[in-house]
Amino acid sequence: MKARTILAVAASAITLTSSALGDKFSDLVAKGYRWSTADVLYACVSKDDVRRMVNNPTTLAGDEVVLKMVEQVKAYYLVPGTIVQVTEEDPSSGLSKIRMSGITVDLWTLTRFLSKHAVKDTYGVIETPETSGLIPTAASAIDAGPTPTSDFSPIPDVSPIPGLSPTPGTSPTPTPGTNQ
Repeated sequence: MKARTILAVAASAITLTSSALGDKFSDLVAKGYRWSTADVLYACVSKDDVRRMVNNPTTLAGDEVVLKMVEQVKAYYLVPGTIVQVTEEDPSSGLSKIRMSGITVDLWTLTRFLSKHAVKDTYGVIETPETSGLIPTAASAIDAGPTPTSDFSPIPDVSPIPGLSPTPGTSPTPTPGTNQ
């Protein structure tokens, strides 16, 4: 009887924990976030580039295509566990347009490389938009204030007068040698 009770408590704890984790990331999935499941060079600037990479994966011509695209910065690696934001999906081609942290352009990749279930990265951590850099977590620590307008003058209603510049080599305050 005690073994059944312990087993029932353990099963319910596992169920509650897994559903809590699912709820934790379901709001991210609803906002379009996905986790990469592949370790491939299939995140490209255009749909045609992805097709070119997929159609020639292991041929000599494929290697040349990969090298050319890397040199032209048209292809990026997907790493397992990296969180991305899907901005557009093309179900007919099986491609998704994604936004990755640190990349300034949106990229296209195969939808099958993206998971709605959280995937741990190489460090065993589940990335979130805040930890990956997709969403800034804090405002800038430096507040420079408002930008001055073109008619800005430090003293109101006074503008610099040409020709009244200080004379080079003279000091505006008395020094011990010129103190008179």
